[in-house]
Amino acid sequence: MSTEKTVDLPSLAELLQQIQLDIGDNIELYLIVAFMAVMLTIHGVAVLIIASAFHAIDRFLRSIPYLAGGSFISYFIAILLIIMTHILEIVAWTYVLVAFSVFTGITQTFYFVGEMYTTLGFGNYPLNSAWQVLPILISFSGVFSVSMSGAALYSMMGSLLTRKPGSAAPSA
Repeated sequence: MSTEKTVDLPSLAELLQQIQLDIGDNIELYLIVAFMAVMLTIHGVAVLIIASAFHAIDRFLRSIPYLAGGSFISYFIAILLIIMTHILEIVAWTYVLVAFSVFTGITQTFYFVGEMYTTLGFGNYPLNSAWQVLPILISFSGVFSVSMSGAALYSMMGSLLTRKPGSAAPSA
C-alpha cells in the first residue's frame, strides 16, 4: 500500500499572477527595479574604468626600468577602488529604501541591504507582501556586481602573472 502524495504545482502563469497579486499596485517596486538596472550599468562602467586605468598604469610602470612591484601596487589600488564601489552601492540601496520607508530606521535598512547585497541573509527582517521580492532584487544586484568585479580583477591579475620577467610593456 503506497502513501504517495500528489502535489499540484502551479503553472508559470499562476505563479506570476500570485506574485503580481502580492506586489499589488506598488509602483515604488518598479522604480526600484529601474534603480537596480541603472546601478548595475553604473557598476559595470566603473569597473571598466578601473580596469582600463589599471592596464594603462601597468603599461607605464613596466616601461620604467628598475621599478619592481609598481604594478602590484596599482592592482591593490584597483582592489580598493572596486571595494569602494560595492560599499557605495550598499549605501545607495540604503538611501533608496529609506526614501520609500521600507523600514523604520536607517541602520536597520543598512544592515538589511548589506545582508541582502552580500547574500549573507543573517538577520530577520519582516517585510509586508508588497516588499517580499526586495531581497531577491538586492541580492541579484549584489551577485552580478560582484561577478563583474571578480572578472575584472581576474583579468588584471592575469596580466600581472602572465608577464615574462623583464618584459617591456606591449604597444597599445
